Amino acid sequence: MPADTPRTSAGPGAVPSRSDIGRRVAARREQLGLSREEVAGRAGSAGSYLQYVEEEATVLGVTFLLRLANALETTVAELSGGTVDLPPGTGRAAHHPELRELSGDECRSLLGTHGVGRVVVTTGEGPAIVPVNYLVVQGNVSFRTALDALPARAAGTDTAFEADHIDDALSQGWSVLIVGQAHMVTDAESLRILEEHALTTPWAGGERTLWITIVPRRVTGRRIAVRQNPAAAGPSGKLR
Repeated sequence: MPADTPRTSAGPGAVPSRSDIGRRVAARREQLGLSREEVAGRAGSAGSYLQYVEEEATVLGVTFLLRLANALETTVAELSGGTVDLPPGTGRAAHHPELRELSGDECRSLLGTHGVGRVVVTTGEGPAIVPVNYLVVQGNVSFRTALDALPARAAGTDTAFEADHIDDALSQGWSVLIVGQAHMVTDAESLRILEEHALTTPWAGGERTLWITIVPRRVTGRRIAVRQNPAAAGPSGKLR
């Protein structure tokens, strides 16, 4: 049976897909800014089959799963969710890493319009770092929480917020740090704008209607990249 032919039951040499493997494939493809046809071409398959993989529960042959992971510049473990409970960065460091400072514009571009980051709050037991779903509107970072929740303690303080992305497969990533004053959002117009821009509800669930905005005073960032081997690049600088 060809490696990219749908299977209806697991057999020798097959890897059962998790219920969300299609979602992981689609998310990684979109993260790389690639179309289905481009990924299918890299994996030696057809765009229609990749659509089937993304949208339907299926069992993938090991050979195709390896090709697909390579096409998406990741690992089989990442695609199958095998690393979901592990902290990022467990892989080996790259042979030729480069650490460089990011400009303010690069930092803001990497933050995008929304995502998950971490805010620093002060507690009776000392500082704490709490993950929150955030939103970027007019250069400010905002997040929703509950009045009695830990992230709400950031309001009225000079705080720090950090977001990052780690690519375990390539041992590279970036980190952006924002320092500024946090305040509760109370005026109706500002609340209306935030609600209009919100693309997701807080992952923690529950009633979280309190908006807190951090006005950046300082924005810094760093990126760890891997130096390409010139012999592996073509005239345009792209990998062959």
